[in-house]
Amino acid sequence: MINKKICIVYSHHKLGDLIWQLPYMKSISDHHLCKITLVTRLKTQAKDILKDEVYIEKIHYNLFRKKIFYILDLFSLWIFFKKEKFTHIYLLDKISRPAIAARLAGVKNIIGVGIGNQSKWITNKKYLSKGDFRFNFSQQTQKFLDMQGIETKIKTPKINFSKESLKSIKIETNLKSRIFSFGVDAFDPWKIWHEEYFARLADKLFSNNLVDQIFLICSNSNSSYAEKIIKLSSNKNFINCSSMNLLQIIKCLKHSICFLGNDSGPLNLSAALGIKSFGLVSNTSSKQLEFSNVEIIKSKNYNYEIDIGNQKIGDNFIKDRELMRDISVDQVFNTMKEKQNWKI
Repeated sequence: MINKKICIVYSHHKLGDLIWQLPYMKSISDHHLCKITLVTRLKTQAKDILKDEVYIEKIHYNLFRKKIFYILDLFSLWIFFKKEKFTHIYLLDKISRPAIAARLAGVKNIIGVGIGNQSKWITNKKYLSKGDFRFNFSQQTQKFLDMQGIETKIKTPKINFSKESLKSIKIETNLKSRIFSFGVDAFDPWKIWHEEYFARLADKLFSNNLVDQIFLICSNSNSSYAEKIIKLSSNKNFINCSSMNLLQIIKCLKHSICFLGNDSGPLNLSAALGIKSFGLVSNTSSKQLEFSNVEIIKSKNYNYEIDIGNQKIGDNFIKDRELMRDISVDQVFNTMKEKQNWKI
């Protein structure tokens, strides 16, 4: 019997997108009864957040650049595949570069979603069609694995983080009080709930004695969102987390009673870590959250037609931040009150 050596390639740069693929990566590992190697982008920080996943043996970063750098990245992948001697390489998105590199490296089983030029280089006969791109990434991968005879028993993303790993993260913040976390930014600005709404919600939480501190989670480049919320609120018990690294953010989340945030990476991260998480959704598809543990708070005028794209998922999203005003502070507070069973 030939020992299997499995590699999974996922080139998307957003942390949230990577998190959605975790159940399917584990399914591939379970199917082949062996650990996998993951090839992804450095920007995902996968080596930090997935270091305690027992089904992942190794994580390798590749840049996945375009134009003149395309050939350099292709060469880098070829060298890596050749060195590792993989028996199977799974491509969970449509780029062709890893498939070409795998062919050049002599990999026998190159199993990809097969959209566009990639179909010329893969070895599987059953793959997705262009019409499947109308559905979200989770649905696409689930269908792709079904075609390969790979069962996905658990579709909910989960990230394991050991007590030892958590303890090793240094942070200069009191984590013993009652903490809420707000995810106040997003990669796409039109997904962001308005700062005055976050501030008013915080005031309601403080005035009802439900919280001692609120962590405002955002990237360093988006610190202005956190600063404005602090300025607008009548309370000052906030921690602006914009200068923290991802591991410090994880430690903050793990000490939080719950998380509320925009439809972005921190929401997916929080839910995958097992934190009670509430997601604000107005102008993106809520269907992509259906397999998560997120309590979805939709706008009063939510348009269900955007759950399926015209040509690809997201091409019919209305990219207008004003639509986020359709989610009121009272709606959010009352939803959290009901789900958390607050007695006020």
